Amino acid sequence: MGFLDSIFKSNGGDGESQKSSTPWNELETELQIHQLIEESKEKLVVVFKHSTRCGISRMVKKQFESEYNYEEAQVKLYYLDLITYRNISNKIAEDFKVHHESPQLLIFSDEKVVYHTSHSNISAEKIEEYLN
Repeated sequence: MGFLDSIFKSNGGDGESQKSSTPWNELETELQIHQLIEESKEKLVVVFKHSTRCGISRMVKKQFESEYNYEEAQVKLYYLDLITYRNISNKIAEDFKVHHESPQLLIFSDEKVVYHTSHSNISAEKIEEYLN
């Protein structure tokens, strides 16, 4: 294990093996994009786009998880693994005219992206501003 591995990876080795209590729903299909748009009519939908190969993305995800404190009745939270499902990220970028970045947070309400940001600007606390 190299020096950077000790900084950016968890004790599990790959940085992704530790389970989180954050209520992630994995985003893996184009059909789910349509479903989350429908869900955004009823409640806030948040998509966290994460590169499993990027130390910065891993740190931002960990910080987001430590801040996240919303009930599933308030927010539907999706996790998009960009390495495995880059086509899904591309589809979101194309359909909603949001430039692809990693890591990236998108907030959907009433069938549209109402907020997006990336890298160190990602904060779970920002979700509060969009809750009805």
